[in-house]
Amino acid sequence: MTLARAKPVLLPAAALLAFELWARLSHLQSDSLAPPSAIVVALGAAIGDLSILAATRDTLFAAFVGLAAGGGIGLMLGVAFGISRPLDRLMEVTIEAIRPIPSIALLPIALISLGFGYRMEIVIVAFACVWPMLILTRAAVRSIEPRLMEVSRALRLSPAQRIAKIVIPAALPRIFVAFRLSAGIALIVAVTVEIAINPLGLGAGIMLAQQALRADLMLAYLVWIGVIGYALNILLIAAQRRLFGRAALAGDNT
Repeated sequence: MTLARAKPVLLPAAALLAFELWARLSHLQSDSLAPPSAIVVALGAAIGDLSILAATRDTLFAAFVGLAAGGGIGLMLGVAFGISRPLDRLMEVTIEAIRPIPSIALLPIALISLGFGYRMEIVIVAFACVWPMLILTRAAVRSIEPRLMEVSRALRLSPAQRIAKIVIPAALPRIFVAFRLSAGIALIVAVTVEIAINPLGLGAGIMLAQQALRADLMLAYLVWIGVIGYALNILLIAAQRRLFGRAALAGDNT
């Protein structure tokens, strides 16, 4: 690792080392804090007994299914609103009235309707993922070069052909940025639902560790969630650059 690549790591590494020294010298006794070394040991043990991996499977399943459902709905609505100004104006008040509702506020309704488990979590994650996909897809469609739309009309393409051959390919780099944003939101909302009420996944693991007064394990779960989120973002960025090349940079400016 070169010095330039190592620089972003230096500050967090120094902070962790300083906290480790302070915790050891002060003989830290806390229900909410633990030395970094104890967190690493707890994380290793949780990986070793597969408990954190099983929780990860549950969380990622709910997050990805909710992302697929909500992202698909948001994509379709975003394309429709981006193409049709009258439809966008017609639905503007409805969309802007529903969009600010926090996804977690749906928990009581979802719990009564669906009960505990994957379905409730997937529905809430899907609701949260609709809006970034809708808004950014609509903006991406509206930013398409007008001459491309004129060409589609000159070729007498049907609306479906226009969307498939002109709109989606032209807007795809920015749509992928919306997907990246939605993927992060899906993970955050899934864990939040599990912490709040759903007895499965990483969020439930955090709550169980907290109730057992295992600060080291609780923080190990938090670290693991951060690692998953970081890895997911790295994979999506790599996929974006591989699929779109220089166009990926334009998409990031959305």
